[in-house]
Amino acid sequence: MENASVSPISLASFEPLKKVSDKPETHLYQGAKMKRSDHMLTNHSEPDPLDVTAVAPYQAMPVHGPVITHNKAAGLEILEASLSAEDREAAMHDILSKYMKKLADRTHHHLGYPYNLDFDFGDLEGLVKYSINNLGDPFIESNYGVHSREFEVGVLNWFARLWEIDEEEYWGYITTCGTEGNLHGIYVGRENLPDGILYASQESHYSVFKAARMYRMDAVKVKTLETGEIDYDELAQHLEKNKNRPAILNVNIGTTVKGAVDDLDRILDILEKAGYTEDRFFIHCDGALFGMMMPFLKKDAPMVTFRKPIGSVSVSGHKFVGAPVPCGVVITRFKYVMALSSDVEYLNSRDATIMGSRNGHAPIYLWYTLTRKGYDGMRKDVEKCMRNAQTLKHMLESAGVRTMLNELSNTVVFERPREEAFVRKWQLACEGDIAHVVVMPNVTIDKLEDFVQDYVQMRARVSIAAAKRVASEARDRESEEESGSEN
Repeated sequence: MENASVSPISLASFEPLKKVSDKPETHLYQGAKMKRSDHMLTNHSEPDPLDVTAVAPYQAMPVHGPVITHNKAAGLEILEASLSAEDREAAMHDILSKYMKKLADRTHHHLGYPYNLDFDFGDLEGLVKYSINNLGDPFIESNYGVHSREFEVGVLNWFARLWEIDEEEYWGYITTCGTEGNLHGIYVGRENLPDGILYASQESHYSVFKAARMYRMDAVKVKTLETGEIDYDELAQHLEKNKNRPAILNVNIGTTVKGAVDDLDRILDILEKAGYTEDRFFIHCDGALFGMMMPFLKKDAPMVTFRKPIGSVSVSGHKFVGAPVPCGVVITRFKYVMALSSDVEYLNSRDATIMGSRNGHAPIYLWYTLTRKGYDGMRKDVEKCMRNAQTLKHMLESAGVRTMLNELSNTVVFERPREEAFVRKWQLACEGDIAHVVVMPNVTIDKLEDFVQDYVQMRARVSIAAAKRVASEARDRESEEESGSEN
């Protein structure tokens, strides 16, 4: 790193949330014409949508300023009807073949996103010809008969056992992603505590503060420790300051960038000491990735369980479990969801979800994987990820790379690569001067070894290029001095 005094794990700052004003609202860009291309920081020519290099780098949280590189996404034109049926089929086959090759390459060089790509749903291929829709409440069938509620409820019951809540006392559903789980959890908290203030760390997923803006909630962004955990002392100060209002808290079970786990037990102690009774706070646990892993750890971790006074938990299904479509699970207490549940005659069901129509294929994918692996198989996957994360950390450090790995995490943080092409090749998540690799079940030691070798070679290229620039500048100065002395 250029500045040794700067911590390799420091984070970019965030803009404070805008307060809701009493003045009449006007659109920020009212009356102005705006073009999407004018707001993209790029000088690239039009990209080939099937080029394996035309992939935008992942940004885990919204960063203001030139840190984000906007790689413009191209579009595939719909083939003209003027083509003969034979030519159109041939062109479609060619396009899809190229796309499949692109997917294979991008899957092989993938380390920055927390997705488990190790799955095979060949037995379920026949499902794609059905429009499976679980619209409405998962526990109440609607008049639409092409659904997969039996699989959805089975998956929900599995998670209810995992998080220790009786089947008669919970409510939940399979979401489109972890973000929807956060939106729903915070929504339930807001509906039960309308005057509540949302508290979340500054390293929480961006969807948490998106929820605050969507629901017009007062929100407090709490600073974090160097590890990425919430600053418990600052949280206590905020809670004490606002003790006349209820508290809605987002607890991170693995932050997006550093994989940090907020200590749920410590937060509960803080609430108790500040005088908050259980009817005056609501805790949503964002366990997008690590919420699936922590129950299988052997260490004495602050476990997430409904035996403790929490309100809801959400995880992503396509991350640790793995699925061909984004999905997730959210579980809350049945008594809480009643504050937002209503009957819909059109559906012949109840409405308590964020979305109306809901993907009915996702529950089958999750049911299939959980049934095949079981609790024991999931535990083995967790142990493999934690072991390989330590291996990556040691490999990087042996190569002279500064790293950080939280004890309860499979996310290895290290110095941000200085080659954008390298970042895009391995699809790394970057923020400020750091990047990370999330070691998932599909990540092998061989892939980690290839990555480290590539990373070391990249650093050598950057260092050599920097040395050559210094030498070139020195020659230029020397040449100028010689020319000046001759004159």
